[in-house]
Amino acid sequence: MNFLCKKKFKFMNKIYYLASCDTCRKIIKSLPKDHNLVFHDIKQDPITAEELEEMRQLSGSYEALFSKKAQLYKSMDLKNKSLTEADYKKYILEHYTFLSRPVFIIDGKIYIGNSQQNMLQVYKALT
Repeated sequence: MNFLCKKKFKFMNKIYYLASCDTCRKIIKSLPKDHNLVFHDIKQDPITAEELEEMRQLSGSYEALFSKKAQLYKSMDLKNKSLTEADYKKYILEHYTFLSRPVFIIDGKIYIGNSQQNMLQVYKALT
């Protein structure tokens, strides 16, 4: 792959989501019709260390990408452990449920989660 392809690929607008998640499906349905997003179902196609690293660079930390709402987070009693950045990275790569969803990368900016304010910023970025 030449440099131009890599550069173009890196800045593709993308959504990382879970197809079985009702909230993700609702958000996807509500997106503007003319968006240019590449869809990445994190259960069918787990995120790579390289993709996660790109997200970390954009967000500033692995913790910002980590979902503390995940059932597994509660069942593993992780809230009572002092997690490091290395721990957050490891858990996100081990199981898709630990990635806060959805994650949008649009024009080199990252939008994490489904809060109303975040989604307003996503819609604005897509139009």
